Parts: sequence; structure tokens; C-alpha cells
Amino acid sequence: MANLMGDKKASFLRLVEERALSKEEKKKLQDALVPYIPKDCISNVLLRLPLESLQRSRFVCKPWYTIINSLKFIDDHLERSESVLIFISSIKEENLYPFSTRPIAVEKPNTFSVEAKLLQSESVPVLVQPNINPTLKYYIKFLEINNGRSKIGEYSVSCTGHIRAACNGLILLENKLKKGGLIVINPVTRKLISLPLGTLCPADKESYGFAFCTVIGEYKVVHLFQDELRYFGCEILNLGTRVWRAVNGPSFGLLRWLGCLPVLAIGALHWVPNIDSSDYLVSIEVDKERFHTIPLPKSSRYHDRIVEMRGFLSFVTHEEENQISVWILKGLGELWTRQLSIKMGCILDMVPLYSLRIKGDMIFKRDEDGSFYAYDFQLQVMRKIEMEQERFKMSGMYHPHVNSLISWSSRERSQDVFY
Repeated sequence: MANLMGDKKASFLRLVEERALSKEEKKKLQDALVPYIPKDCISNVLLRLPLESLQRSRFVCKPWYTIINSLKFIDDHLERSESVLIFISSIKEENLYPFSTRPIAVEKPNTFSVEAKLLQSESVPVLVQPNINPTLKYYIKFLEINNGRSKIGEYSVSCTGHIRAACNGLILLENKLKKGGLIVINPVTRKLISLPLGTLCPADKESYGFAFCTVIGEYKVVHLFQDELRYFGCEILNLGTRVWRAVNGPSFGLLRWLGCLPVLAIGALHWVPNIDSSDYLVSIEVDKERFHTIPLPKSSRYHDRIVEMRGFLSFVTHEEENQISVWILKGLGELWTRQLSIKMGCILDMVPLYSLRIKGDMIFKRDEDGSFYAYDFQLQVMRKIEMEQERFKMSGMYHPHVNSLISWSSRERSQDVFY
């Protein structure tokens, strides 16, 4: 009996060893068939994928998941991403029934709702959550321009507030669930965070700037507002601490208008102080948080603008009816230099919007018909953009933007970047 039990144990051990050997042989065979691809090569391929494909690629395997979530990949992806215009578009009203007399707004399926996610993150019970009217909602979209053609992209994200500012792929949204509230969200990754209330002010009496401070490695929200006595105050919030701090605002009389969005360049946020005939800019240094003025090379007029261009600050001005000059400021305290003059294809009502950060083209929009134009600095040619839709509807203002995987802090960026 003992011999029989010993034989069975020996047979079982041989069977286990044979199976283990067969598994090792299979693994060696698979390794031989599948060539080794260095991680840098995989990362290089993933960087070139369209945004939609990149999000899906994250779920292919664990090594790809790790690569896409790494800080190096996120930063490299930001460096390779082209500029777009981000905007909100009202949800289209459609008739659900053929004989319906009142159109009903229908939100697309699988749409990520900013307000619903915010309520969920704040642990608000479902039964007491407010019922948001779909007619008050907007889709967040972007317009990209490539090779003379435009394309409207969607994030499948809806919201009720307007976009107030944008920086490195993050946008500052109005929080309509709380009067005067704000939300920071990356529409690509759908990560969001609500900000505490600051100074309450009418929308036409305030302006928001959004910037990354390289000195402390944090994002800052700058709130510039006008009080009842026409004095301008300023408060700043670091996203790391989420606490508003009052700072000294610009001197009385320097700012008279907040209609133009501030431009982030050369380490500062810059405002054009008047709708017409401005001789200087009002600027605040992002790191030192001090206001000062920058003289313009010539007086700014209605269709002139300041634009960030390859990290520098550019002043685009209409010299004559058929000539546009581009001036460049490379640093605070330096002098403006005339970069070039555009003499072909210029129209008086062309308003410069932004510069493509990779290709370098300057994008213009005509006031008269809303058409877009791109000026190629290398070929020195102005071309009209072929629009995907002859006229696309947008609500509020459109902001220069870049689609990225960036988050607002290094701690957040080291975690899962997709929902």
C-alpha cells in the first residue's frame, strides 16, 4: 500500500514538472515569434496617434497603460499637440415626434455631463440633485485647422457654463450650480475640480487669466475685476491650495475695457486696456504677481490684437488697408522688433485669433462674414480656410487651446488620467 502511494506521488510530480516545462517552452516560443520593441519606440508611435485612438490604446495592455500615464509621455504629447480653438455650442433642438409643435433639446447618448460629475464628486444624493434643463446645456467642441481645411472635433462633454480661460489643455468653466463658482476641467481626460468662490462681479466687469507658473510648478487663476467706484482689484488662486489671495491691482485709469481675452506669453498675462486706440498693454507677471505697463510700438486699433507666437508676445496691427505688420516682444523689459509685413491678401476687418504652435501659421477671422484665413510665414501666402461647415454656431467666446493629457498638479498627473 505504501509503495502504491509512493508511485502515485512520483507520477503526480512528474506530471507537474512536464506541464511546467511545456509552459516554459511555450513562453520561449512566443518570445521568439514576437520581436522585442523598445519602450521608447512604442512611446514614439503612441505619440503620433489621434486623440480618440490614444484613449483606446491605453486599454490594450499594461505596458501601454503605464507609458500613456507617465509624466514624460504627457509632457511629450503636449509638446507635439497643435493649437485649436475651443468653444461651446448650444445643444441642437430636434423634434422627437413628427407632429410635435415644440422642439425638444436632446443630449447625445454617452455624453459626459460636467455638472453631473461635479454633483457625484461632492456626494450629492441623486434624489436631491437639480434637474438641469437640456436647452440650457452646451457641448464643448474645438476647431482645428490643417492644410487649409477646418474640422470640428467633439469631446462628448456637455456643460451649462461658458469657458472663461484656457491653458495647456485645461479650461476654466463657469459653475452654474453655484453663483460665481468656477470649474477647472481637462475635456480630454474629463478630470475636473471645483474652485471656491472669489469676489462676485458681473461678467462684463471681470476677466480671468489662466497660467502655469514655472517657478513653483503650479497653475494659477488670475481674477481681474472692477468695483462700483471703477477701481480694478485682483485676486489669485493657486490650484494646489485652492485659496484666493488678494494682490495689488493695476493703477487707477490704466484699464478701461475687459472685452479682449488676456494673452499668456513671456511669463506674463497681458490685457489690451481699450477697445480702440491703446498705446500700451496692462500685464501681470505670473511668478512675481506684479502689474506693470508695456508700451506698444504703435497705437492699437479696433481690429488689432496681441497673440502668443512660439512663446513670444506678438502685436498684429493693420498699418494700411492692405498691409498687416507683426511685431515681436521676446521678453519683459525688452524692445519690440518688427518681424514682417503681410502685403498680400490682407483685408481691413481681419482679426488675428491665434498662431499655430507647431506649424506657425497665423489664423485670422473676418468680421464681415466670419470666414477664416491662415497666413503661411514660410511661403508668405494668405489662404482662405475651407470650412467643414459653411457657418458653425458657437456660444460665448472661443479660446486658443491645445488638446493634452495635462492635469493641474504633479500628484494628479501621476495617477489615472482617463475616465
